[in-house]
Parts: sequence; C-alpha cells; structure tokens
Amino acid sequence: MTIASTFHHFDELQPFNDRQHRLECIAVTAETADVMTFVFKSETPGWFRYLPGQFVTLELPVGPEPVMRTYTLSSTPSRPFSVAVTVKAQGGSIGTRWMFENLKPGMSLKAFGPLGDFTFARHPGEKYLFVSAGSGITPMMSMTRWMADCAPMSDVAFLTCARTPGDILFRSELESLSAGMPNLSLGFVVEGHQPRDGWHGLRGRIDIDKLKLLCPDFRDRTVFCCGPEPFMRGVKGALEANGFDMGRYHEESFQPAVPEPVVLPQGEPGAPAAIVSFSLAGKEVACAPGQTILQVARAHGVRIGAACEGGICGTCRVMKLSGDVEMSHNGGILDDEIDEGYILACCSRPLGPVTVEV
Repeated sequence: MTIASTFHHFDELQPFNDRQHRLECIAVTAETADVMTFVFKSETPGWFRYLPGQFVTLELPVGPEPVMRTYTLSSTPSRPFSVAVTVKAQGGSIGTRWMFENLKPGMSLKAFGPLGDFTFARHPGEKYLFVSAGSGITPMMSMTRWMADCAPMSDVAFLTCARTPGDILFRSELESLSAGMPNLSLGFVVEGHQPRDGWHGLRGRIDIDKLKLLCPDFRDRTVFCCGPEPFMRGVKGALEANGFDMGRYHEESFQPAVPEPVVLPQGEPGAPAAIVSFSLAGKEVACAPGQTILQVARAHGVRIGAACEGGICGTCRVMKLSGDVEMSHNGGILDDEIDEGYILACCSRPLGPVTVEV
C-alpha cells in the first residue's frame, strides 16, 4: 500500500462502534512498578470518536465469568486511530492484575463506551485547575494532550500528587508539553521523598496552603479533580472552605450519586407484577415493583454484563424491544441510543410488560 493510498484508506474508515467492534491491544508500557499503559486499536479498521477525559469499560476474561472494569482513557481524541488506558494494580485487584499478567499485543477485548461527563468539553471555562493523585492523572493527561495538539494557548494549572517523585506519572511528558504550552503551569506534591538534584516540588499532602502557593488564582478557575475518594473529599472541602464557586468544581468518580426516589405508577390492588421477557434467553419472569431489569435478570439466571450498576458506565446497555420503563441513569447512555431503543438494565424499572433483547 502506497502512502497516498494509505491516506485515502483513512478517509474511508468508520468510527469505532462498541456494539460491533472489539479492541485489539497493540502496545503495553510499564510506567512504574505498579502502573501500566495499554494501547488499543479497533479490531476492524476504524477510528475513535470521544471527548478528552471520558472512560471505557473493558470486559476481562479472568475466569468462568468475565468481569467488567472501568478505566479512564489517558489518550487524546486528537490522535484518533488508537486509545490508551493507564491503570494501577491495587492490592487485591482482580481485573487489573489479570491485565498486568496476561494482556499482550495481539489480544482483543470487548469494550463499552467511550462515555462520561468528566471533560472540559462539557464544562468549559476560561482557565482550568487540574488536581489529581496517583492514577487519577489519566483524564487530566487526556485533556492536556488534546489542548497541546489543538489549543496550546489554554491556561491550565496542573497539580498532581504522588507518594514519591518516582511515582509521578507522565512527569517527563508534562515538562515537555509545558515547553509548547506557555500557559501550562506544573505543580508536583509528594508525601515523602529523599532530596535529589532536579527535584522541584512540594512535600506533604495537598491542602489549601499548597493550593494557594501553586495556584494563587484558583478561585478564578474551573476545577477538575480526580483521585482516591479521600483525596477528592480533601480537595473539595478545602475549596468550599475558601470561597470557591463549587458550581465550577467537577470530580471523576465511578460511584453513582445518590439517586432521586423513583415514583412508579400504582396499579390496582392485587394487580400482577410486570412481566419481563428476555427474548434471546426465552424466559418470561415477573418483576416486583421497584425492581430493575438487571435485578430480575440475575434472579432468573439471565446474564447481563454490568460494572458500576449506577447508570454511569453503560456496560448493561440492552435493546428494549417493547414496553415502557422508568430509567434514571447518570450519563451512561447517549440520547441517540435511547432513541434507537436501548436502555440501561441497572437503572430501568418496568412500567408494565417489557421485552428486552437478552
């Protein structure tokens, strides 16, 4: 294939569709002792359309039953022919540990997404403060890499925290990006380290004094925060206590917000429960009031993949063939998918007889 024909071929490629395509691993890079980056392409020729900061859910074949794990993309959609996740193996992790030990170039996985609301594309500001800890840096890298490619004059204060200088992910790349982004300022905070030449950072844990020192105008910025839950609570609390407009605070979490109570229509006293039909499994089962499609499926041995179970990740998306449901999702499904007839089983409750394609 000539160079000219290669570019013509790119022009004809279709975007990745998680209902039709799988991801093929094409590269694996060790970032630190417990962090690795996995790069994927579409198993069939294609490109990726997503917003910087969004995530994917991977189906990992760890045993007789696969597990679903959700990871933020560290790659940028400005380089659309591959995607990457940068993941940390926590103690006792199952899915991530399987990736570390088994996932190699040439292997393929089922993926769901990309999805997610944690992106400056949906929460724009005049200037930004990115605050992260550990592998929470990944959505910040996706957004910063996009800015470096497409909007290098963006005003970003990029603060990241780690245990030691050696645990700071992407430090060299960030320092390189800052050379081409005049309004990108970097701040590194580590809990403890041995002094060494070339280290320019703060020691301890993030607090309001360090925020003021590293980003004096933090009150004027739109904040994106990602990291362990205690870390995000600390950052959020410090901002709230110091006059920050929390309408411009955004954090990444795969834990659903507390949902509003779902009020379902009341039937006649003694009326039968709604019947849910699983067309592929060939089962018709009763659904008690308030139960979700996912709960009913599990109770009757019908397998529907699920990860967050809070309407966030989109893993449990299924086609609704007939009937009506009350669906209270948290961004895990697109409007055009709803228009096509898809629902999220984890947060959809039947309002009457329902048939789903499972």
